[in-house]
Amino acid sequence: MPAMQKRLDTGLPFIKMHGLGNDFVIVDARAHDAPITPALAKGIGHRQFGVGFDQLAVIENGEADAHLVFYNADGSTSAACGNATRCIARLLMNETGRSALTLTTERGTLHARDAGDGRTSVNMGHPQLDWREVPLAEEMDTLELPIEGAPTATGMGNPHCTFFVENAEAIPLAEFGARYEYHPLYPERTNVQVAQVIGPDHIRMRVWERGVGITLASGSSSCATAVAAARRGLTGRKVRIDLDGGTLWIDWRDDGVWMTGPTCHVFSGTLTPEFLRSLG
Repeated sequence: MPAMQKRLDTGLPFIKMHGLGNDFVIVDARAHDAPITPALAKGIGHRQFGVGFDQLAVIENGEADAHLVFYNADGSTSAACGNATRCIARLLMNETGRSALTLTTERGTLHARDAGDGRTSVNMGHPQLDWREVPLAEEMDTLELPIEGAPTATGMGNPHCTFFVENAEAIPLAEFGARYEYHPLYPERTNVQVAQVIGPDHIRMRVWERGVGITLASGSSSCATAVAAARRGLTGRKVRIDLDGGTLWIDWRDDGVWMTGPTCHVFSGTLTPEFLRSLG
């Protein structure tokens, strides 16, 4: 029986988790096929007609402990999602009893470990600092872009645009983020951060995610902002980042950018055949 037809007959199990309010639907496809399509992801992501999420993550078998695939709420894909990676790492640690795992994504191979006190750390890899890697539309210095506010461009497997501001709370993020997500310098669109430096190891940040909108937290955005702040000499390489949903700790080391914070398994459920059929 084709995988989709089977799901239409039996439903599709899923897990709901969040990292600081950055919420995810997780589908485990290691034992059974989960034929996720952009249309299905978009339908599940709708907060009134579906389950609702910032990203959907699919766990697949791979050469490492697992391979992860990510979808945004609009059905588009993303190579990286830091908080979802932390959530799945915690899920798999609880499942296996292990304190360290290796996961693969389109971003590359990521190492995760138990950080104690209910926190999980993931090495999100080395930041992409060249304009081609971010990517940007043309050659330029990524430290200060020729955009009002001179934001910094950083790639973390997905593109980021970080504005350093005097007061992050004062920025009308819905309007601001929507405007810069589609800036012509970013051919693949971009995540947008507004960051206020509180001290040499402390940042307040708010996030607009491409394909999603305003989110309470973002792991890859936090990594990108920490890298941008350190490159500009505003902070050291180890910082606390306070987001709308809570706090992440970022440490840019020689082996990559480590991100640490809490996760929460909210509930498990099953998408009904009726719902799956409604999506065509």
